[in-house]
Amino acid sequence: MELQNLHAFLLVAEEASFSLAAERLHLTQPAVSKRIALLEQGLGSTLFDRIGRHITLTEAGHALLPHARTITQQLLSAERAVRDLSGDVAGQLRLATSHHIGLHRLAPVLSAFSKTHPGANIDIAFTDSEQAYDLIRQGRSELAVVTLAPDKDESLIAQAVWEDSLAFMAAADHPLIAQRQHITLVNLAQHPAILPGLNTYTGQIIKRLFTGHRLELKVSMATNYLETIRMMTAVGLGWTVLPKSMLADELCTLPIKGVTLQRTLGLVYHRGRSLSRAAQAFIAVLETCADPGTALGGAG
Repeated sequence: MELQNLHAFLLVAEEASFSLAAERLHLTQPAVSKRIALLEQGLGSTLFDRIGRHITLTEAGHALLPHARTITQQLLSAERAVRDLSGDVAGQLRLATSHHIGLHRLAPVLSAFSKTHPGANIDIAFTDSEQAYDLIRQGRSELAVVTLAPDKDESLIAQAVWEDSLAFMAAADHPLIAQRQHITLVNLAQHPAILPGLNTYTGQIIKRLFTGHRLELKVSMATNYLETIRMMTAVGLGWTVLPKSMLADELCTLPIKGVTLQRTLGLVYHRGRSLSRAAQAFIAVLETCADPGTALGGAG
């Protein structure tokens, strides 16, 4: 049972697609199909049902999946342990992050890391923070830099890196702007809102605020892409909550007396995983860019 065949199996299972798995492996689709065929031949079982364009795991495939993940992880750990004996930071670091953090926060970190450790490379998965947590739990990413979950997961280590202040915003011609000096949460609840999905970590922060005041949000549109939210808000489709750093000329803040909102952006990794030298080096670089007073930033 060759590692490359197991890896192909895992990617096809994750993507439910031979073509998408081939893209991630930088192979042709026939090459991936051949690896799966060799694995099926060796096991004497069919691992995938192929019905039209739909790919699903068979009973044998479901049985193999957790073992394939464990075997792959153990082999990668063994390779890492041997490579680390050289003392060099090399190999691949699998990092998960959100589009917003990647765009607004990570550029200087990635630049400093690549200059300091040219022998290492980073495979970045851009995804929602909630999905990044799942990638860490499943061992598919080693580190995640994301919006930290409001509730603690004991299987993971989460460390604050940046405090991200949030602000209520609306377009300059929105009806709420006329009363912005005396606006309350009750006023906001009476108008349509454009918000991050309420199942997201940022959305949960907003929802808990209104629920705590026994108010129900009127969400006219929800999306996880903050740039889209800013654009829709700017054309007057509703009020929103965004990081203060995203305030643009066409938007105005809506100060709410006694209300301060912020989310914590930080580092997440699995408690039971031994970190590679590349991951440790990345964390060291991240520390230099962290806010003073956070878990990584120190006392300042």
